[in-house]
Amino acid sequence: MTTKETAAATTTKQAAARQRAFAQLDATFRSGVTRPLRWRKAQLDAMARMLRQNATVIARAVRADLGKPAAETALMEIGLVLDEIRFIRPRLGRWAARHPKPMHYLLQPAVGWTVAEPKGVALIISPWNYPVLLSFEPMADAIAAGNCVCMKPSELSPHTSGVMADLIARYMDPQAFRVVQGGPQETTKLLEQPFNHIFYTGGGKVGSIVMAAAAKHLTPVTLELGGKSPVFVDHTANLDVAARRIAWGRFINAGQTCVAPDYVLATSDVIEPLAGKIAEAVTRFFGSDPQHSDSFGRIINARHFDRLTALLPDPKSPATGRTVCGGNTRRDDLYIAPTVLLGVKPDAPVMQEEIFGPILPILEVADAKAAVEFINARPRPLAAYAFTGSKRVRRMFEREVSCGALGFNLPLGHLISSRLPFGGMGASGMGSYHGKAGFLEFSHVKTVVGKPAVPDTLSLVYPPYDGLKKILISAVSHTPRVR
Repeated sequence: MTTKETAAATTTKQAAARQRAFAQLDATFRSGVTRPLRWRKAQLDAMARMLRQNATVIARAVRADLGKPAAETALMEIGLVLDEIRFIRPRLGRWAARHPKPMHYLLQPAVGWTVAEPKGVALIISPWNYPVLLSFEPMADAIAAGNCVCMKPSELSPHTSGVMADLIARYMDPQAFRVVQGGPQETTKLLEQPFNHIFYTGGGKVGSIVMAAAAKHLTPVTLELGGKSPVFVDHTANLDVAARRIAWGRFINAGQTCVAPDYVLATSDVIEPLAGKIAEAVTRFFGSDPQHSDSFGRIINARHFDRLTALLPDPKSPATGRTVCGGNTRRDDLYIAPTVLLGVKPDAPVMQEEIFGPILPILEVADAKAAVEFINARPRPLAAYAFTGSKRVRRMFEREVSCGALGFNLPLGHLISSRLPFGGMGASGMGSYHGKAGFLEFSHVKTVVGKPAVPDTLSLVYPPYDGLKKILISAVSHTPRVR
């Protein structure tokens, strides 16, 4: 057999395996095994037990992929998934129960209610930056809703993906949950299957591909995409607190967070001191040489490293700004120092795309109104933040800034709460999850109505429409008589 024939045979086998995997999950769902609340709770308990018993193994895998500190993995990944499970498990019965709804008086006597039913087999395509959180949190919501799940973790975090595949096979129901590993080709082929819901977290370019593939099967999608999340700071803010919180939100996970502050808009009276205080916070968090800090991570791979270094200031181009702190890099270590930039112009390369790394440009604006106009002139971000003590400015941001979520004096806060829906709009995504929002995202809310056969009150509006019925219809519909 030639090399070409061998490759073709391998591709055929892989396609057959994907089809068998989907067929198995679909058969499991159709058998009804996932619908009882007892099964759902048992699987959530298994997931929680899996995470607790293997926290060290998981943290080591994430560190091997991202250089992420174990404490960060525990706080921002494993801990948040466990919080989600603790929140949704005791509420499942209430969410999944019938919810009575009043019926129109013309239909009386009659009853109506809604009930949330599982959609079926969900495909979850997760990213590399928070490989545990952004795989298991939507999976927990899908389980709570009663679905089977096919998970496709990122090939860019292979250590974590391998560990997750092994643990899911060991702890979870193998007939209801599958992990498919591989690169873009595997993802493309998976999208050919008629899943009942697709949940994708990642970039907008791939998000468009996912949505186009889903359209072929009329499959509903959830897209969590990202974007350039802005921060506004004015003179009424506590600059010390603002600097620390912005530095934490920007540089956690080496800046590779979808809702991290992407750039800062500051008024002229605070821009210089704010930049200096953020630089001081960086030193406080990571020491004078963050490369040797156990609390600072690394860039995922060389491609992203090269992309990020191209965004750093160019001495030949004043519009790219100047470095307040950081700027040093080590390609062999995939290290980019926490970097703060001043003097950046709106047309600089660093302002043309989501940075997704430890670089923070600070731009000057005249006031809050100018900041709002600047933000709204660009694609809608996944999050926006404002550090201000002014109620008027807060109201302005809440009323006029269109974004996935808005935080006052706090970045990333909505990411942490299971009580708050998490999602974007427009360029930053569609749909939302966390807590009840996640349960509903993976459910179809079905309307059910019922009416007794006797008395048959509908006889009052059955054809033929004689004179008396025309008068009655006109009266109950509040419309003039039609002649």
